[in-house]
Amino acid sequence: MCDLHEKSGRRNGKTIPVNDAVGTILAHDITEITPGTFKGRAFRKGYVIRQEDICHLRRLGKENLFVLDIAGDEMHEDEAAHVLAHALRGEGVRPGGEPREGKINLLADRTGLLKINREALREFNLLGDVICATLHDNTVVREGQIVAGTRAIPLVVKKSIIARAAEIALKGQRANGEPQRVVEIREIRKPKAGVVITGNEVYYGRIEDAFAPVIQRKIAEYGGEIGGISFAPDDAFSIAARLRELIEAGCDLLITTGGLSVDPDDVTRFAIRDLGIHDIVYGSPVLPGSMFLIAYLEKGPKNGGAGRPRQGKGQTPEAVIPILGIPACGIYSRTTVFDLLLPRVLAGDRITREEIAELGHGGLCLHCDACQYPLCPFGK
Repeated sequence: MCDLHEKSGRRNGKTIPVNDAVGTILAHDITEITPGTFKGRAFRKGYVIRQEDICHLRRLGKENLFVLDIAGDEMHEDEAAHVLAHALRGEGVRPGGEPREGKINLLADRTGLLKINREALREFNLLGDVICATLHDNTVVREGQIVAGTRAIPLVVKKSIIARAAEIALKGQRANGEPQRVVEIREIRKPKAGVVITGNEVYYGRIEDAFAPVIQRKIAEYGGEIGGISFAPDDAFSIAARLRELIEAGCDLLITTGGLSVDPDDVTRFAIRDLGIHDIVYGSPVLPGSMFLIAYLEKGPKNGGAGRPRQGKGQTPEAVIPILGIPACGIYSRTTVFDLLLPRVLAGDRITREEIAELGHGGLCLHCDACQYPLCPFGK
């Protein structure tokens, strides 16, 4: 166990006359009291004394100061925070001003999808003398929003610890070999969505469709447009034909509604398979949304032309069209698995079966009287 002097930082400090303190660093707060007017901190711990501060300090009755004595293998907390922030931040993230008391925030430099390298974040926080706290991975954030904060915990920290922390923050890589910092923000593309609304009851006019307004609103939230809305009966050939027409119309995101239960008339997933897709993830451990479907169509001569795949950072290649199948719960529930995965798809994530399985933890919507999503546990 360390003693009180060591915990308070006195092993790094010394007492000097106030007149000799210019350029030194305070090891403690200094309080100022003006009777009936002010009581508070005049100088904070870690403050670098300037020449113009000497008279103020003497008015406060200070003849001597306890200041930090920083060794060559150490650095001040604010200097450390600078190093940490620049190592942690990736594309779309900027420091939020100057460090204060060893802490600095990281801000979104653009609107997009927050991506956290959780493995690197955990390793970083295991070091002990440094920390980084973030919002949840896959959170949609707005430009200027605080997305993370980092700090050095001791007032004086070993340079070796900061170097190791920076090394951890800088070593992350994506599957394609590109660097992945601990905190980054991917752009969310504005889709041109094609929608196929399935079901005999809607197609033959027995009931009025309620899906189209829901999808239009959710696509508009990301600045996208609807490239076409088609209606199809419960017939796999007809559904596949409508999907191909939307591809030919230039839609880069396909959405189907209904036809995903075990009812023999529900054939939407078979229609998607008939487009030539074999890797279809059907079903999710999220309520509402357990019968959700996601697939990716590799474009070719038979389904909209063979474009040369071009992939920007974090973006789905142009020659791949995501297909999202929304079950009937999408009409009745304000928030479903569709809302969890749509921004990820638009940010270029290729969602796998393993990632779908992980959504079970936090995937239960409580159907609150006043929905607070995304400020709630759903999907977290």
